[in-house]
Amino acid sequence: MPTIHYSECPLCSSTNLKWVFDVKDYTVSGKEFSIIHCEDCTGRFTQGIPDVDEIGVYYKSEDYISHTNTTKGFINTLYQRVRRITLKQKAAIVKQHTGLQTGRVLDIGCGTGAFLHTMRAQGWQVTGLEPDADARAVAQKTYKIVAQPSHELFILPEGSFNAITLWHVLEHVHALHEYLERMKKLLTPQGVLFIAVPNYTSKDAQVYGKYWAGYDVPRHLYHFSPKSMKLLVEQHGLQIAQMLPMWFDSFYVDMLSSKYKAGKVNYLSAGLHGLASNINALGNVEACCSIIYVVRAVE
Repeated sequence: MPTIHYSECPLCSSTNLKWVFDVKDYTVSGKEFSIIHCEDCTGRFTQGIPDVDEIGVYYKSEDYISHTNTTKGFINTLYQRVRRITLKQKAAIVKQHTGLQTGRVLDIGCGTGAFLHTMRAQGWQVTGLEPDADARAVAQKTYKIVAQPSHELFILPEGSFNAITLWHVLEHVHALHEYLERMKKLLTPQGVLFIAVPNYTSKDAQVYGKYWAGYDVPRHLYHFSPKSMKLLVEQHGLQIAQMLPMWFDSFYVDMLSSKYKAGKVNYLSAGLHGLASNINALGNVEACCSIIYVVRAVE
């Protein structure tokens, strides 16, 4: 299987790199992948990833919730219940930061279409892109959302979206810089880009180390710190207007991390770690397990 080996940081092109540790793929293959740290931008990346044409097999698991909408197991059932709350929160965030009650939204990596369904119900015109054909089929069957393959990003009309959202998607994108440049062009002059990603500098990531579920190799190609995200978007004439916490993520991620570390979930321990992570992030969003970056073009 063709793999990609980076000799420089895919975020900032620095060659000032160091190996951190090897992380196991607990979802599909059981293989280990190295995590590499960039000393300059503080971003991290997964070394030896499958190329864009081959990585699809690493998403083929009935436990991969964003593609299957599964309720199998307690963790996924809990995820589904919490998602009903977070979908409304995300919709409110989009409306607040665009200043619009209705508009046009593009959701990149829309999965099974739940977020677009929520936005459409609130009067928004919705467009979804999703690389996985099975997930697109679920979106159409469940919500009548007709998502398009991801490569259609590059043929959508420029200046046509008030909001572009990537809910835990940017870390999966091979063509990282090409995507950022294209998304900038697709936004209206006052449009807003919403990027949600895990934060490897969070307290729970430090607690679990190589077992932290936020690494999710090899599906997560990059592992962002707030500093690395700031430097990344600035390369494309964009700026972070605000950072928002994703409080629920720490509990979900810590339950998976507990399972990876011990072979089964210690719900009490995972819950306490999640709570400790959130308390540590109070008043300091940069310490949160996952962060929503509200991004605008530089004026």
